[in-house]
Amino acid sequence: MKRRFPEKRPSVEVLEAELRRENYRKRYRSVLRNTIYTLITVAAAAVLIATLLLPVLQITGTSMAPNLLEGDIVVSMNGSKYKPGDVIAFYFDNKVLVKRVIATAGQWVDIDENGTVYLDGEVLEEPYLQEKALGQCNIELPYQVPESRIFVMGDHRSVSLDSRNTAVGCVSDEQIVGRLIFRIWPWEGIGPVG
Repeated sequence: MKRRFPEKRPSVEVLEAELRRENYRKRYRSVLRNTIYTLITVAAAAVLIATLLLPVLQITGTSMAPNLLEGDIVVSMNGSKYKPGDVIAFYFDNKVLVKRVIATAGQWVDIDENGTVYLDGEVLEEPYLQEKALGQCNIELPYQVPESRIFVMGDHRSVSLDSRNTAVGCVSDEQIVGRLIFRIWPWEGIGPVG
């Protein structure tokens, strides 16, 4: 016959320590799970906001120099009312272009050989320009902007391909990503887009 040895039972202190350790594990798992769910929710909300309401764009090319340079990162805002002077982003030929609004539907645009822009017969004040140029213009001037369209031009007029050329033409409402409102990169250029 085998002899049975009495089982050694853990002390109360050992049981309490094990209970604290188990409770800590449960709390840790719960906090970790809640943190992960919160991060996923915040990331999803950020993606939706960045995609639908405030798209973030990186500038490519030199058509908006010196106001927006290659590599600048900007935030745009969706909207439906644009006025001369606003900087907008729009889809063209599977790319996003950035240009400045010059005229809206029904307005008349004229540009002289020196690059001075006339809007409805009056000189358009353009304090954001460093140089004026007629650029690549193959439209017949004066030009009336069609309904539901926007006439846009780059700030670097001599190199910008924009509404002055029939290859781009006027921008329709469906093409517009939004109005550029804020530059977030580079650090020394942070501020409103004007």
